[in-house]
Amino acid sequence: MSSFQLKIENKIAELRFNRPEKANALHADAWREMKQHFEAMSQNPEVRVILLTGEGKHWCAGIDLQLLMSLAELGSVSCEGRKREQVREFIVELQVCINAIERCRKPVLAAIHGGCIGGGVDIATACDMRYCTEAAYFSVKEIDLGLVADIGTLQRLPKIVAPGLAAEMAYTARKVYGPEAQSIGLVNRSFTNEQEMETEVRAIAQKMAEKSPLVTRGIKEVLQYSRDHSVTEGLDYVANYNAAFLLSNDLMTAFQANMSNSKPTFED
Repeated sequence: MSSFQLKIENKIAELRFNRPEKANALHADAWREMKQHFEAMSQNPEVRVILLTGEGKHWCAGIDLQLLMSLAELGSVSCEGRKREQVREFIVELQVCINAIERCRKPVLAAIHGGCIGGGVDIATACDMRYCTEAAYFSVKEIDLGLVADIGTLQRLPKIVAPGLAAEMAYTARKVYGPEAQSIGLVNRSFTNEQEMETEVRAIAQKMAEKSPLVTRGIKEVLQYSRDHSVTEGLDYVANYNAAFLLSNDLMTAFQANMSNSKPTFED
């Protein structure tokens, strides 16, 4: 059974976690499937925007505990160096699966309800935008499992919220509910309920899908580059980017639509 449901309509792909009986915790195959979906959607010209949602009570409870317990089987490896090499490979593989969200060329909007726990926070922080219900909560749960969060939260969360707040969440594993998540900038907006959230977020996605896909991809690339570089480096990068891509059919389409006060239609 697939761990995800995928629907593509009106240039919007909705990818939905589909392990509700496990609170959408992901086993090994599910992590790989998520990576494959994002890599495929990145290349699919029919997709301009991606919604990441969850089936059931919770959005995503992160790593399936049975997957973590499988590391105990490494006790049969006699060489300590080889055992630790396998642990590192396990961690890096999960990092790569989440990196696929960030590296996807299409903007990803997370619509979060219920729990976003542990690895779920890693996934959420790799998305371009986050929205949630007021009852949704975020918990960097790894410390309660005797782990240092190692697949993205400690790297991305401090660039989304104040570093002190990110540290508090990581040290305490406390639940940050929707209204607080909005107030600290972890999400763009919190909504009264799941239906309202998904309706509003789909409307945002639809508006984004009507824009130039070439420009949308460029915005994502430049935003990510600028996040990790100085202002001077970011300005130089965007100058080179636009020198390469500014003179496009989309530029003329947008110009003509503005002149005629009409709605532009962009090619995929």
